[in-house]
Amino acid sequence: MRVLIALGGNAMTGPDGSATPQAQRAAISRAMQHVATVVAAGHEVVITHGNGPQVGNLLVKNELAAHVVPPVPLDWCGAQTQGTIGFTILDTLEAALAERGLERRVAALVTRTLVAADDPGFATPTKPIGRFLPHDQARPLIEHGETWEDRGEKGWRRVVASPEPIEVLETHTLHTLLAAGYVVVAAGGGGIPVVREPDGSVHGVEAVIDKDLTAAVLAAAIGADVLVIATDVEHAVLDFGTPQARPVRCVRLAEMEGYAAAGQFASGSMGPKVEAALRFVRRGGGRCVITALDRIADSLTGEVGTVVEGYSVPTISTSDPTPPEE
Repeated sequence: MRVLIALGGNAMTGPDGSATPQAQRAAISRAMQHVATVVAAGHEVVITHGNGPQVGNLLVKNELAAHVVPPVPLDWCGAQTQGTIGFTILDTLEAALAERGLERRVAALVTRTLVAADDPGFATPTKPIGRFLPHDQARPLIEHGETWEDRGEKGWRRVVASPEPIEVLETHTLHTLLAAGYVVVAAGGGGIPVVREPDGSVHGVEAVIDKDLTAAVLAAAIGADVLVIATDVEHAVLDFGTPQARPVRCVRLAEMEGYAAAGQFASGSMGPKVEAALRFVRRGGGRCVITALDRIADSLTGEVGTVVEGYSVPTISTSDPTPPEE
């Protein structure tokens, strides 16, 4: 089976949120142990990942150095973090596979995601990123062309566009690598946001694309049988924070659409993951599972996590297909 695993930010940082290089490598190494279990079961695997803490670090560097050097634009931040996280995944996943006696090749793609130049988000950017700053510290960044808003007592905060992902431009390359037997890392952080000019050329833009929505686009484009969205909880929850709170387990598309329409999932947390699940299944995907990072291998059976299905798909084994030695 072909599986796309979308790793959340908790897979990229330490348990306490630490984003030091050592903490990031340790966290990614732990995540790759779970991914390696899926690969060892014989499935084709594509990995995508978040990059919020890493981009956040780069934004702080922009702020501190804005009076000395021009800030790095967001598309460059995305490319840099794809490279850093990608090579760390290569190192740690290859090691995890070697522990299992597997010689599977792994590749990381610097990946662009096409968005519409006239997406409404560019006219009215609303996605807050980075730290709150006093106005005197935000001013140099505003003078460099960034959009910042006064948020009252907390200070000023940068806002950017969050346009809809249309297409992952490196999908053809991804297909080629899968056919050659690679495990592929792609579309990190939702992909580097780019727009297409009338002459066919593309260029990067200042924006942040939701990584889960891009995962849904990519999963459909590569014909994934299952999309797994890894987060820090085992299930989506109905009536969250109330005495009536209860997990969502296995549901059909229409039922999950009803829960989403009723406002059951917060826009800043579970909402985008549920929306990604719905989009993937609407496009013909067989199953999307939302669950905790440490349950991704178990989730492929459809018995763990929040499972959204459009039609029946075969049960997927997560056991190593190699029979034990006598």
